[in-house]
Amino acid sequence: MAHPITAADQDIVLRASGVDLVRGGRLLLDQVTLTVRAGELWALLGPNGAGKSTLLRLLATYAHPTRGQVDILGQRLGRVDVFTLRPLVGLVTSHHRVPHGRTVRDVVLTGATGTIDLMARWQPAAADLTRANAAIEVMGLGSLADARWPVLSQGERSRTLIARALVGQPRVLLLDEPAAGLDLAGREQLLASLDELRERQPALAAVVVTHHLEELPASTSHALLLREGAMVATGLVSDTLTSDQVSACFGYPVTIARNAGRWTCTAAVSPAVRAPKPDPGRDGVAAAPGASVSG
Repeated sequence: MAHPITAADQDIVLRASGVDLVRGGRLLLDQVTLTVRAGELWALLGPNGAGKSTLLRLLATYAHPTRGQVDILGQRLGRVDVFTLRPLVGLVTSHHRVPHGRTVRDVVLTGATGTIDLMARWQPAAADLTRANAAIEVMGLGSLADARWPVLSQGERSRTLIARALVGQPRVLLLDEPAAGLDLAGREQLLASLDELRERQPALAAVVVTHHLEELPASTSHALLLREGAMVATGLVSDTLTSDQVSACFGYPVTIARNAGRWTCTAAVSPAVRAPKPDPGRDGVAAAPGASVSG
């Protein structure tokens, strides 16, 4: 007998239950369980090789679990045509190919067709143009709408690809290291745009993969820590992003702090480790006994 669908179940956009993923005899994901609801922003954190991008591709329908179950927008992966789901799941990766010479607006409009390039003889409808322009504005790219891809900074490219995903009106965004390679200004512009997007579309769910806590938007609500494909901790960010649990995840002692909604992560220096005392003669000729050292 089928169980009735509750209001809480209706809010679930992604659910992975006891997921294992084996490739080439290697266990890449080990009993991973995750539930993402509408309006939540999840951080997916872990060291290199932890399985973060692998899990993201599974949630984006580009991989299937070896064991366990994955439900995307109420549809069981393996029992549904994934091409009907992909427009509603906006996967954004820096590896996305963009034809040379296309403008920001061109790239964003390909989100309406789900293609790499604009289709021959295709003309966007008024609704497509409206959604594209709105996405360009919300990602802070209004003044760059006609700029061509080769002249864009890495941060501008990242925001363009997110705008492209938004044109398809997804119910969840999956962002694979969106701040990778960005300078300070580019990172802060990206995070400000993501926070503004959350304010404008409060029901939109998102999962952000990163190695660095400093790259998380202030509006991040939940976190999952992965190490060697297995879960270290999961839940609300206030309960998950603690010094002890992040240290266990990365295999290195760190201290986590939060200020104005943003996180910092620094090495936890042992009290026994002290900065060396300055040696007056180290940078030049050693001072003679009794001689004064001026600096």
